[in-house]
Amino acid sequence: MENKKQKEKDFAQMVKGNKNTIYTVCYMFSKDQDEVGDLFQETLINLWNGFDSFRGECDVRSWVWRVTLNTCISAERKKKKSETIPLSMEINLFTDTDSDTKQIQQLYSRINRLGMVDRAIVLLWLENMSYEEIGQIIGISTKNVSVKLVRIKEQLKNMSDEQ
Repeated sequence: MENKKQKEKDFAQMVKGNKNTIYTVCYMFSKDQDEVGDLFQETLINLWNGFDSFRGECDVRSWVWRVTLNTCISAERKKKKSETIPLSMEINLFTDTDSDTKQIQQLYSRINRLGMVDRAIVLLWLENMSYEEIGQIIGISTKNVSVKLVRIKEQLKNMSDEQ
């Protein structure tokens, strides 16, 4: 019984320390608040289920990133299989229209059009992670991270803003 309480305590502490990371990744895969909440919960379930088997071969932060990315990528694949078109009549009359906000929105719009792995690499890079950490999380070599980032940056530059 004491061991279970300690596990719950350790898990809660790990989640508390990585909550922003989990939310950031979930938000990168969906802008819908309910869906982000669902992704967050699904990630917590996957983290809990894998908590006992985490062997500490990598940093806890890297493990949380990997589990969160895998959860979001899996959800994205499921979503694509049963794609629906949401109807919305909401109009935000208070949307920022300054040039900085427009540039940020343009960047995120372009990032969201990348493939899932490329999107994950950009997200990790924007979080100032080293190429080595990105490679560990994604499961590719450090050199491959470097090559992919060069290609992704070029791809983002060449995208049009339509779509």
